[in-house]
Amino acid sequence: MSIICCTFAAAKVCEYLQLVKAALWGEPIVWPEEQTESLLLLNAQQGTGALVYPNVLGQEDIPALARAQMKSVCVNALTEQVKLHHTLQQAWTALLKAGIQPVLLKGAGLAALYPSPEQRAYGDIDLFVGKEQYHPACRVMRETFPNALKFDEELDHYKHYNLIADGVSIEIHRVSVGLQHPLDEKRYAQMEAFGMAAAEEKEIAGLKVLIPEATFNALFVFLHSWEHMLSQGANVRQLCDLTMILHHGKDAINQLQLKRWLRSLHLLDVWQLYAYTMVNGLGLPRNDTLLYTDQVAERAERMMDDLLGGRMKAPNHKGAAPKGRFARKLFTMRERLANAQRIAQYSPVYARHMVVETMIHGALRLFAKDRRWE
Repeated sequence: MSIICCTFAAAKVCEYLQLVKAALWGEPIVWPEEQTESLLLLNAQQGTGALVYPNVLGQEDIPALARAQMKSVCVNALTEQVKLHHTLQQAWTALLKAGIQPVLLKGAGLAALYPSPEQRAYGDIDLFVGKEQYHPACRVMRETFPNALKFDEELDHYKHYNLIADGVSIEIHRVSVGLQHPLDEKRYAQMEAFGMAAAEEKEIAGLKVLIPEATFNALFVFLHSWEHMLSQGANVRQLCDLTMILHHGKDAINQLQLKRWLRSLHLLDVWQLYAYTMVNGLGLPRNDTLLYTDQVAERAERMMDDLLGGRMKAPNHKGAAPKGRFARKLFTMRERLANAQRIAQYSPVYARHMVVETMIHGALRLFAKDRRWE
């Protein structure tokens, strides 16, 4: 049993990680019948049911009700993928016809890395078009899907524009990740420009698409997960994504460049937390793992324990934000500083960066005339 698994207080968490690890690497494992209810819940919460269940459904001792639930999850994942691929083809073709070259983020591009694509469930389509093509691309999507539900406003400071076409969420990205610190935003924009300019062609369900360059894709998928860690909490499926990227793309990823990028974004320490988790929790071979160290063991285990225990959500002060402008800004700043304090138990380095980021962002919001900071 892995080091990280042994530190978790609940046996169900150990059993859960063993199931995920076995599914990732095609290893046989016995479904622990006495933990059925809690394991079904964990798989639902962590988005790993479609990954785990095909690996255990062949066993005879799975309770009938649980077997039915597992089959339903697998069938739904497959059905959703068929629908998503159809919508992706429509959206992709329409953008190309309009002279807009998108890059596919996450989703289907990551599913292709799994033992079977159906094992990576996903519920939306993320298409990066960049700032210059953002508004034209949004217009093309509205014209292509005239009956779609529209939720996000098409604003220049939003990360993406979102609409729901035939039950499928399509996100048109002007940027791939939203960062608050001005220097982080500037540095990441250069990384993003490189990763998208060097995008690689990949065929998915008969459709030729572009996905980000390997080194940038690893950074992006990691950053996307960390964005969730900083707010409502990530899930194990996102860690599985990064595990598969490193396993299949270690030779294509430029380790020196990745290290420089992580350092410039103050994220090298956080990456090492992830690396430790992927090796000791998910079974990623050490030879496939970039920038690994055992020195972060205690903090990495605490982070994973809190993730699986549902304790990763950002703090939220009771009551509504004050209506007064200055009082509201102070309220928001206190929440951000409290979140930095929460993150400090996992990565003190990044927590300090969050404090600086909060002070700069707060000053901009307080004194900028642009209403977007309101």
